[in-house]
Order: sequence, then structure tokens, then C-alpha cells
Amino acid sequence: MKKRTSILRRILYIVLFIVLVGLGYGIAYCWRSFPIISGYGAKVLCSGVFVAGRDEQQVRTQDIGFFPISLGSFKVDYKDSSVTASVFGFAKRKAIFRKGLGVTLIAQMSEEEIRKQQVNLPQQPIINQDSIAWPMGNRIVDSAMSGIDKKEVQAAVQQYFVENDTAKPIRTRAVVVLYKGQLIAEQYGEGFSANTKLLGWSMTKSVTNTLIGMLVKDGKLQVDAPAPVPEWKDANDPRHAITLKNLLNQASGLDFVEDYSKASDATRMLFGRADMGGYTASHPLKDKPGSVFYYSSGNSNILSRIIRQTVGDANYYRFPYDSLFYKLGMYSIILEPDPSGTFVGSSYSYATARDWARFGLLYLNDGVWNGQRILPEGWVTATATPGAAAKEGDYGYQFWLNRGPANNPSNRNFPSCPQDLFYSDGFEGQFVYIIPSKHLVVVRLGLTKFHNMEEDGLLAGIVKAVK
Repeated sequence: MKKRTSILRRILYIVLFIVLVGLGYGIAYCWRSFPIISGYGAKVLCSGVFVAGRDEQQVRTQDIGFFPISLGSFKVDYKDSSVTASVFGFAKRKAIFRKGLGVTLIAQMSEEEIRKQQVNLPQQPIINQDSIAWPMGNRIVDSAMSGIDKKEVQAAVQQYFVENDTAKPIRTRAVVVLYKGQLIAEQYGEGFSANTKLLGWSMTKSVTNTLIGMLVKDGKLQVDAPAPVPEWKDANDPRHAITLKNLLNQASGLDFVEDYSKASDATRMLFGRADMGGYTASHPLKDKPGSVFYYSSGNSNILSRIIRQTVGDANYYRFPYDSLFYKLGMYSIILEPDPSGTFVGSSYSYATARDWARFGLLYLNDGVWNGQRILPEGWVTATATPGAAAKEGDYGYQFWLNRGPANNPSNRNFPSCPQDLFYSDGFEGQFVYIIPSKHLVVVRLGLTKFHNMEEDGLLAGIVKAVK
């Protein structure tokens, strides 16, 4: 009897131990994850409503209606232009909209501090783009073009909107096709139009690359010089060896984890830090700079902070608009800042599909627009050249490439498309494809959460229309 009691007691202790471990793990998970859940939902919903001007219910259902974000509770305040969020009453977060700046998720700073920031906003030119011909305007002239079958293009575009699995929709929202600079096809999903601003996510990295290139052209930055990062200025600091090129090529060597399936450096940065570039710059080295390719949004936010420090706050908020966007006719685009006031150069930009196409056209034209060189000579070539650490031949300067490994070029991301394809690639299926050999720019924007879009085949359908 005593022996049986002893066994039962041991079993009870084991069960209690397992319960306590499980409870501890659950508490730790909630502690780390709930602020990310509420922060993500507040930011996406606030930008969707106040930047993109979309229907609140559509954003709730499509953009934040998935697990685990669906665990959160979200309240839109139209008077305050903000969204507050929590998870079961815990981890309360707030995102605020400011005209001309878009949305900022409050973190590590008070709302009052953020709202009091002095910003010199750009003055958008008063222009009726509907009366101006493409690409500076939106007036499209439907004319015959040699070298491409426009009916075949339109048929290929329509394939982007076919839902083969309603349980896992690809939700294409916009497709725009340019051939030799002319807009030859476009289509929009239900509830979206040519005027809808859509989130670019990591396509913002390519915008950051462009701004860096402009500063290189002006002689204010050098790609092969040590990156001008205050935390690394000591020549004895091993991070001092990190060059601007290393950051552009995603080969900084910093010990930074890019993982969105759990709490990581990337999620803490985007949803919990005021100075995202500074947060990343504080990380130690893991690898020798330039030796290992590792895709990191942190690198892009260091680049974004470098832009701010180089331009200076007096002109910082005007610089991207006056020097780039307005010159391209990109009047819809909004870059959103972190709480410290630095644009989130890795992830947060909104623009119409046509404006994303204009951005791609700048690269198709080798960095020249209306006869004016925007990017330095050779910048587009360098952008589309694999970094030394990118052994798969798939990454250049903040753009993805279709080169493939040097010893096996057929093993590439888009085997049915030309090798000179390079592209901006954002979360959930945002793409700006540039294919110089085919004179094509193709934009695809949507909300694909299951990685089930046949990108190669869909794009190849358009490519095949070029005769």
C-alpha cells in the first residue's frame, strides 16, 4: 500500500511539474507574442484605413483576420485618427496617423513626444494627372504597339485573378504591365482601383536603395567606405569594417535574426522599438562583414537612418519626395516613420500600383527619367549584380535577382523568365519585376498568405507575349 502511495505521489509530482513548465512556457509566449500581435494589428489596420482609405471591415476581414492576429481586439478612433489594440485586455498598443507622415506605432516613446516632433513636410505640386500623358500623368493613349501581343498580355494578367483554391486565396489586388515605358494592361481586384494605395512591405527596401544611390551620386556617400554609423565609429570596433555595400548586399555580418513566426530581432524592431536603425546597429557581429548573405530588415533600417543623418533633419522629410517621387510623378506614395522619426526603410511604404510601376520604370531606364539622371551611372547595373556573398546569385543592392548560382544558372527563382530579371519583393506577394531584355515592368500587389501563387508561371505568361 505504501509503495502504491509513493508511486502515485511521484506521478502527481511529474504531472505538476509538466503543468508548471507548460504554464511557464505559456506565460513566456504570451509575454513575448501579445505585444507583437496587438502592434501588428494596430499598425496594419490604422494604415489601411487612414493611409490607403480602405473600408475598415475589409481590412479587418482580409488583412488582420488571420491567426494569431485575430486574437487581438482593435478599435478605430476616427476623431483621433488612431487604432488601439490589445489581446485579452493585455499588451495594449496604439498606432497614430499624422497627415503627410502616415502611421506610426507608438513604442518606447510617449504619444505626446511623437506628436510634438517638428517635421518639414514636402509640398505636393497641384497637378491634375488625369490631363497629363503617362508616365508623368495618368492619361493612357491606347495605340498599337509592335513587338508584343496585347491580347495575350491581358489574358495572362487575368490569370493572376483566378482563384484555384478558395480555402487558400491568392487575393491579387492589382496588376500593371508596362512595355517600353507604356502602360499596356492593368486590372484590379474587387474593392480596389487605380487610386488605391497599397502596402509595399519589403519593396520599401528597394526605395531605400534608390535614396542611397542618389546620395552616392551627389558625393555624400561612398559604397566601399565604412558605413557612417555612430555606434561603429571606433576603428577598433569590428563593426567598423562594415561598408555601405555590405549593408546594401545584406552581408553586414550582424547577429540579427529575421524570423516572423515568433518573437525575434525583426519583430521586436518593427513592433517594439522607437529607433529601428539604432536598435539593429547595437547588435554585435556574428560573421565577417561581406562574407555571409543574410536577408535582414535591420540592415535596411540602418541604411534608412544613414540617409537621415546624411541629409539632416531640416530637409529629411522633403528629400525623398522633392528629389525622387515628385520627379517620377509618384504623387501617391507615403513613407512611414518609426517613433524616432526615421522612415522605416525596410517595410512601410504605400503607393498605387501605377506609382509602383513608375518606380520600376526608373530602373528599366537605367536610372534616367525624362532625360535627367536620377541615379549615378552604373548604379542600376550594380543593383542587379549579385553580391559576393550571395552564392545563389539572387541578391544585389536591396533587390532580388534571377541570375542563379554561377555553376548552375538554371536553378533560379524564375526559371521560365530571363536571367536579367530583377525585382522588388514584399511580404504576402508584392512585386515590381523589371526585365530589361523584354522592355517590361510588371507590378503585382495582393494578399497571398499561403505561398501558393505560381509566380514563375504567371509572370512567364506575360513574358511570352513579347515577340
